Amino acid sequence: MSEAVKNETAEKMVTLTIDGVQAAVPEGTVVVDAAKKVGIDIPVFCYHPKMEPVGMCRMCLVEIGRPMRDRATGELMLEEDGSPKIQFGPKLETGCTVPVSEGIVVRGYTEKVEEARKEVLEFLLTSHPLDCPICDKGGECPLQNLTMEFGPGTSRYLYGEKKNLAKHVPLGDLIFLDRERCIQCARCTRFQDEVVDDPVIGFFNRGRSLEIVTFSDPGFDSYWSGNTTDICPVGALTTADFRFGARPWEMRSAASICNQCSVGCNTTFNVRREHKTGGDFVIKRVMPRQNEQVNEIWICDKGRFTYHFTENKERLTAPMVCKDNAWVEVSWEEAYDLVASKIKTARTDFVTLAGGRLSNEDYFNLHHMTDHQGGKSLLYSEMAGGDLVAQVGVGRGTNFSEMGAGTVILVVASDLEEEAPLYWLRVKQAAERGATLIVANPRATKLDRRADIKINYEYGNEAAVVLAMLNSVSPKRPDLPDAVSELTRVKAIKDAAKAFAEAENAVVLFGSEGIGLEASEILAQSCANLLVATGHIGRPNNGLLAVWDKGNAQGAWDMGFRPSPTLAADLAAEVVYVAGADPAGDDTDLEKALRKANFIVVQDLFLTETAKLADVILPAQAFTEREGTYTNAERRVQRFYSSIPAISGPKPDFGITAEIAERLPLALEKKIASRVMLRIAEWVAAYDGMSYQNLSQVEEQWPVIGRSDVYYGGTSYDNRQGLGVQLASGAERDELVPLNFVQPSESEKPASGLWAVPVTRLYDNGDLISMSKVLRPRLPEPFVVLHPKDAQTLDLEEGQQVRVRLEDDAARKVVVKFDQTIPEGVVLVPRSMGMAIRTPRAITIQP
Repeated sequence: MSEAVKNETAEKMVTLTIDGVQAAVPEGTVVVDAAKKVGIDIPVFCYHPKMEPVGMCRMCLVEIGRPMRDRATGELMLEEDGSPKIQFGPKLETGCTVPVSEGIVVRGYTEKVEEARKEVLEFLLTSHPLDCPICDKGGECPLQNLTMEFGPGTSRYLYGEKKNLAKHVPLGDLIFLDRERCIQCARCTRFQDEVVDDPVIGFFNRGRSLEIVTFSDPGFDSYWSGNTTDICPVGALTTADFRFGARPWEMRSAASICNQCSVGCNTTFNVRREHKTGGDFVIKRVMPRQNEQVNEIWICDKGRFTYHFTENKERLTAPMVCKDNAWVEVSWEEAYDLVASKIKTARTDFVTLAGGRLSNEDYFNLHHMTDHQGGKSLLYSEMAGGDLVAQVGVGRGTNFSEMGAGTVILVVASDLEEEAPLYWLRVKQAAERGATLIVANPRATKLDRRADIKINYEYGNEAAVVLAMLNSVSPKRPDLPDAVSELTRVKAIKDAAKAFAEAENAVVLFGSEGIGLEASEILAQSCANLLVATGHIGRPNNGLLAVWDKGNAQGAWDMGFRPSPTLAADLAAEVVYVAGADPAGDDTDLEKALRKANFIVVQDLFLTETAKLADVILPAQAFTEREGTYTNAERRVQRFYSSIPAISGPKPDFGITAEIAERLPLALEKKIASRVMLRIAEWVAAYDGMSYQNLSQVEEQWPVIGRSDVYYGGTSYDNRQGLGVQLASGAERDELVPLNFVQPSESEKPASGLWAVPVTRLYDNGDLISMSKVLRPRLPEPFVVLHPKDAQTLDLEEGQQVRVRLEDDAARKVVVKFDQTIPEGVVLVPRSMGMAIRTPRAITIQP
């Protein structure tokens, strides 16, 4: 049953009987789901609870009896004992397409039904390879399991008449297809079309020659392709990194949280020991773990395939000190002593710069050590507003799955699928359920397809658009800038303001499209003002959500870190401590600033460009080797667990910091992450009462997904390790949330020439994703995007290599792409693609 139907009919219940068990389910529920709710399994192949039913495979055939009514009076006809007379139809019906009705009786295991299931399986196996012992799906295969339970023991079909089709067909770089194993259930094609709006695969030919093909170039060009292997009920679709790599029963599972973006998708690592690694544990694959309030049962391909960096042989394994321009391995004690002595000497001229993927425990210890010395705790990010999100963020109990009619969602300055794919998916689904979607962006994005109101503005006017909406619904301000005054007359903005003000619930998501830190701060404040003025704060499904550029940026803000508008100047300090960031590798200006620092400490996994400048390098453990917590953009704190034993040498970030702090002296927890969380609960008001115990609590979720029943929901893991805890916002804690009006900054765009703006791409050239063996072919070479008219003026062709220069930076070679939806005179420059762009800047392009 669709999410829309479930939400609309939640109050009206229908009573029916399934195999002697009485059930009460919401009106509109299909028979298969009704049975599942009372613990009765009706086998399926084509049906999936997250997609609309199609009734293709016929595996769910059941007998359905309906109460008889008198044709003249319409009254129920009764048996002698007073129970309704039930009339069963002459034919079996598909349980996945029939919605329940009052009083019906379902028989799912009669002789007639079981004979039909046996025949369905016999047909499916006519040309299906009977090679389960070598099939990649063996051990978690719905066809295998259901054949054993319901299928015939022998086949009446001749082996020589089997249809032979191509095997090991690459649909793309990530997914392989075995056409012989495909049973044409259409789960994969429907998922790509219905769920993620990427219809890049489909059926070709007819009858026994029907096969899956890809329509895109490159093949299977979608951020969601890996999910098709989870829901495929046979071994037809396999991932490039796992296929024929291990058996399900050989692996153990470990719960984790993806930190590639700010959604915080729940995942499961499958690991095992291998001979080729000398008996060490290795990660074999990443699977989704169900959390209906976060990622449901889906993950994007970046989250699925980027884990390879944790096993890279280039990992740092021992502390090192630079002596006579050469790296010398030293003991941990010597490294701790040296760093602590330098920090003591520096006193307040001490800066820590933390990346966005550390855990909350790491941030807490690092900030307390820095604060103890009177230093600065800086976050390596170009987005602001974490303090505002803590004040007016979405309320506890917020769930995009519950949003529909009566909810307005405003997405501003964000290409949402590129910045946080699961938020794109959940916002899209909310729009399909009836939520009013307002998309404000300077160029077209994929989310526009579902938008009710589209607002296109010039780059630099993102805050002006939000203030114009605010001015339409609140008392007029006489000191409005000209840019805002002009926008208040735009019909789309008036319509958006009216819809937002009248909405029962409203959520604002703001991103980093085309803006730097200063503009981000103004945009965040403008969005907060709009929510406060319209009363959409302090309750579920209302509030502010930042589409962060880093996985745990909100956790960093909560622990006391802040981005700096004068980062280059700040880095020219006596002692600079860099943890999980590579500013020198990203920006030559920051590299120059670091060279002015007297002493640099780098805490990381790899010998980055920043690490090469360091005086001391401290090797840190990967998140797969330890436990901790992340706080996602909805301020849901979630726990991740150790998946594999840590390699010899590195230590957890919070433990390294605590050892150094002990020598300052400052007592911090250095061994057990859960104890750091208890300290966080004492020091950070929003985390009051937080512990690993309540983060590990679970509750029943719908649909019921589990490894014991892989044919119903696929091979995603059920959640037994914790759904996380959503923090209360300041508004919910009755803290005063004042309006703070800020003026949008004037655009620095020159009257002539080209203006480069930073944008985010999911597949960039960052260090971690570049280490993925399977994603590497999908990573683009450095490129910029121009309007075709600008390219024509410069006499450029699409795909041509050019030299670009951002103001005074060195020239770089990139490829030119065209997009006619972007404003003329603007050049899109992707972040983490070899060009240092943190704010909009002038750019020159030459062939």
